[in-house]
Amino acid sequence: FELKVTKHFAAAHNLREFYGKCENLHGHNWFVEARVRAKELDNISLVMDFGVIKKHLNDVLDLIDHQYLNDLPAFKTDNPTSENIALFIFNNLAPLIKEASGGRAWLHSVSAWESENACATYMVD
Repeated sequence: FELKVTKHFAAAHNLREFYGKCENLHGHNWFVEARVRAKELDNISLVMDFGVIKKHLNDVLDLIDHQYLNDLPAFKTDNPTSENIALFIFNNLAPLIKEASGGRAWLHSVSAWESENACATYMVD
């Protein structure tokens, strides 16, 4: 089974050593998709409560919402690319999902959309 929740956040960044327009300071209204998987349903036929997943995703996105990403410790050395933003969200959200589900469900993927037609996804198999 797979559940998907989505959320938006806004943030500014610039890509170091990019040598193009994105090297300049600019912002995005990001769209995030988080996918949670489980092999079996719980005793009331749920993978997990959507509200729990949304709460934890909101908590993680609060760390980067309305921020200049380059100033955050996670992006001081790693460029705040769509790929690294998806990885950041994944790494912060995965343990919350695991704990909240009692280890029964896991975070499978996070997609970070920087525009309506461009995204990067980090996933585990």
